[in-house]
Amino acid sequence: MTRPPDILFLFSDQHARDVAGCYGDPLGATPHLDALAGRGVTFTDAYCPAPICTPSRMSLLTGRWPHEQSCWTLEDGLASDLPTFAHGLGAVGYRTISVGRMHSVGPDQHHGFAERIGGDAGPNWLGVARQRLGPLAGAQGPSGPGPGGLARSLACAGPGQSGYEVVDEATAAAACERLAALGRARAAGDDTPFMMQVGFLLPHCPFVARPADYARFAGRVPPPRLPRSQPEHPWIAGWREEGCTGGATAVQVDRARTAYWGLVHALDARIGRILAALGGSGLDRDTLIVYASDHGEQAGERGLWWKNTFYEQSVGVPLVLAWPGRLPPGARCPRVANLADLGATFLAAAGAPPLPRSRGRSLLGVAADPAAPWEDATFSEYVTDSASPWTGRVPTTQRMLRAGRWKYVHVEGTRPMLFDLAADPGEAVDLGDSEAHAEVRRSLAARLLAGWDAAAIRREVDARTAEKRILRDWGARTRPPSTAQHLLEDADSWLDS
Repeated sequence: MTRPPDILFLFSDQHARDVAGCYGDPLGATPHLDALAGRGVTFTDAYCPAPICTPSRMSLLTGRWPHEQSCWTLEDGLASDLPTFAHGLGAVGYRTISVGRMHSVGPDQHHGFAERIGGDAGPNWLGVARQRLGPLAGAQGPSGPGPGGLARSLACAGPGQSGYEVVDEATAAAACERLAALGRARAAGDDTPFMMQVGFLLPHCPFVARPADYARFAGRVPPPRLPRSQPEHPWIAGWREEGCTGGATAVQVDRARTAYWGLVHALDARIGRILAALGGSGLDRDTLIVYASDHGEQAGERGLWWKNTFYEQSVGVPLVLAWPGRLPPGARCPRVANLADLGATFLAAAGAPPLPRSRGRSLLGVAADPAAPWEDATFSEYVTDSASPWTGRVPTTQRMLRAGRWKYVHVEGTRPMLFDLAADPGEAVDLGDSEAHAEVRRSLAARLLAGWDAAAIRREVDARTAEKRILRDWGARTRPPSTAQHLLEDADSWLDS
């Protein structure tokens, strides 16, 4: 019987796929990822299940869309009795290990992983004190206006250090140490296959990079290249205004973008350390290595920042698979994929049964041969409530369908968006009210809305909002301890003047 492979999954947070050499960026931010891509397959059209952290990550675990597990916002927990790919791998004898960030809400901080090493910057519970970022508090997302009415993410950008770097340093060190231990055990005769997920916070904002990383890209990062889509959808215009980013000067935009490239480079350096540790432990000969991010970062394109939209810079993700002797080196796969497909991919590589009711499809076939049978279609959802932070004051219910050349976005309560990605890869022309494309919209809308009831989802989200208020008040009163949190001090975050 052939021994199943080891699996190493490197999972970052908020990495725009355009900011990587293997996706065409010329600034040299990702030498280790580029080398990995040179040994494997780069997916050019991969997407996240939701353009926001927690629901994207939870859908990756289960292979189900957010509406199928009632997990849409940063404050929604994943039910512990839903099987994940970690459960599936453990059930066939894998040693399953999660190191670093998972971004799970609630008491279950394993979701099938037998080992959980390190943790997140934030707490596991609602209502308790969030991570301490000192002078960078509020700069980790759209938290409202800061100095001069500008979003704190842009007002507090430049050289310095975010506490997120401190967490990622500990994560990389722990992953390297655990790989070394696994290598020693393998050399001593322990043939148990392992699956290790290494979760990073970078390059998630605050847009603050250590001075050396910032200096590496200072004066080299070009300004945003994409203009606002025309006609601009009213929800997009409202989101930009609500995010308080419109007043940023060219200097402020440049500081934030320079820091972002620096953060990507810092992430890449840690990935390089882990890949070196894998090789140094002798475990790289039959290991499926996967790199992905939970969503993108708009980095000022169209005047937008963070994620939260269905533009390619937000909903698109980098995805690289490398498996020596099993997948072609230096290949590119243009098939439409989703992070929700990764669990099915891991299980297929392990020879394990697929998860019941998972929507995921193993990527191994098209990674080996892009001409293999495959349907170029996938979904993503963005549903907010009135309680969760960084998702807007006015709740929205949206779903995206990418089908072939078309991207169709349903925005409940207003007109849809439609883009022809073959003719308009920069999404400059919104065909959401084009008479010439009415039939295309009808066909795509029917497909997108099949089994997805926006009104029912809104009722459920509103009901959960009331429940989360109780959970938040409970957390504030009882202050339960977090079992998977890397505690930060204010001094861990600083900004050069």
